[in-house]
Amino acid sequence: MKTLPSPDCAEWLLAFDFDGTLSSPEMTPPVPDEFFKIIRELRDSHHTLWGINTGRSLLHTVEGMQQADFPFLPDYIIGREREIYTPNNYGRWLPVKEWNKQCDKAHVKLFRKHKRLLKSLREWVEAETSADWGLQADEPAGMVASSLEEMDAIVAKIDQETVDTEHLCYQRNAIYLRFSHENYHKGSALAEVGRLMGVSSERTFAIGDSYNDLDMLDTSIAGYLACPANACDEVKSLIADCGGYVASADAGLGTVEALSAIFSTSQKNTDGGN
Repeated sequence: MKTLPSPDCAEWLLAFDFDGTLSSPEMTPPVPDEFFKIIRELRDSHHTLWGINTGRSLLHTVEGMQQADFPFLPDYIIGREREIYTPNNYGRWLPVKEWNKQCDKAHVKLFRKHKRLLKSLREWVEAETSADWGLQADEPAGMVASSLEEMDAIVAKIDQETVDTEHLCYQRNAIYLRFSHENYHKGSALAEVGRLMGVSSERTFAIGDSYNDLDMLDTSIAGYLACPANACDEVKSLIADCGGYVASADAGLGTVEALSAIFSTSQKNTDGGN
């Protein structure tokens, strides 16, 4: 599997959260066929590049694409909300070395500096909640709660304990949470993709549904913003307040709806891809 033929000069950059935005296991297929149709059309009409910006690891993202039977590859993947990968001519995913290296270095330093605090938080989580500490084998600081309400309580505790903590933040997606460096998130990673691919924030589109999408749902990162109908209230409010598109349909169908609405408008109000 390969990407669509690249445009001679990319003019638009599209970024899609995966779970709950692009894909839903409750739908058949999990990613609607209409999504791939409109991506093909926008490649031709607006010279777009597109990618997945997710909290999943690279491996988990690839598994999700296989399960959803993607007919072609995205042009990039942002994994774990911060690591950037692009495919080579054989469909093999390669890291953007400079960015990923500085990202890894910053996180190693961060977790070492706040080792005592993270240990204390882990002890509290394991003693006082039903949450499981540890998202993945290579994830030094993250957890999965047993419910949204439990994660709300955990977040309140974290906020209380980290008020004056330098650079340490967290990324939350429903019952999942991982600690991270405040400078590396879906927004900063997407901005770096735009820089590398030569596309301005004014012609960047981003869509997401959960808390960890808030960093990329920022008008300084993407000039066009949207969310599906199943987005959390905080995301819906943000999108509405900044004049973005709140879809009436859930997940992938909402994504298709948003793309159709926004790029129909952009064709009228700008030069589009012409």
